[in-house]
Amino acid sequence: MSRPSLFGRALRVHVLPLATVLLVALVLVPAAAGASLLEAGGGQLGSLSRARLSFRHVRGELNVLERHVATVTGALLPGRAGHLIELQRGAGRGWRTIARTFTGGRGRFRLRYTPGQLGEQRLRVLFPGDGRATATSRRVGLLSVFRLAGASWYGGGGSLACGGWLSGATLGVANKTLPCGTLVTLRYGARSIRVPVIDRGPYVAGRDFDLTEATKRALGFEGVGEVWSSR
Repeated sequence: MSRPSLFGRALRVHVLPLATVLLVALVLVPAAAGASLLEAGGGQLGSLSRARLSFRHVRGELNVLERHVATVTGALLPGRAGHLIELQRGAGRGWRTIARTFTGGRGRFRLRYTPGQLGEQRLRVLFPGDGRATATSRRVGLLSVFRLAGASWYGGGGSLACGGWLSGATLGVANKTLPCGTLVTLRYGARSIRVPVIDRGPYVAGRDFDLTEATKRALGFEGVGEVWSSR
């Protein structure tokens, strides 16, 4: 059996450690570079706070008359001044900005909006984010916009123009032009009710709706006067 030469032994001794060193270098250099990128990114992310929105509604359920101002107030927490706040309404599957303001002391804000049409609108408040805090949003609820409408009431029995029979328990309204079955939300004081058009009338000048006896009772309506109407 021949013994390995000194040259062969030296080759084995020096080449294998060199390969190991190269392998370690290939693994560690990218890792070090990645670590430096993570550290840089972490520094940027660490400068952003997690903002959240809190609200109180000035107008409770946000019921307003057309061409009157709806107001939303609240605070962006953590509270700082100078953050942009947007009020948005639902537009199809997206959102459209309808008012803007900036936070004041302790992150408080007040948004004012004058709706231009009757009906209901979905609202949310958006903080789009900036260099100090991440973006966040919060649903406010439904803004219901009404008009003033003259109203009276009627009772008794008999047939209805839209079909069926009138009784003391029938909920609905009579209107001269709205299609039968049209749903109308009425408010009177703090009460509201959503009822269909079931009959024709009233035919007295200045009156838009005749409320059935059951609708009158549900609203606490006094007899002849004005109600808030969504149509």
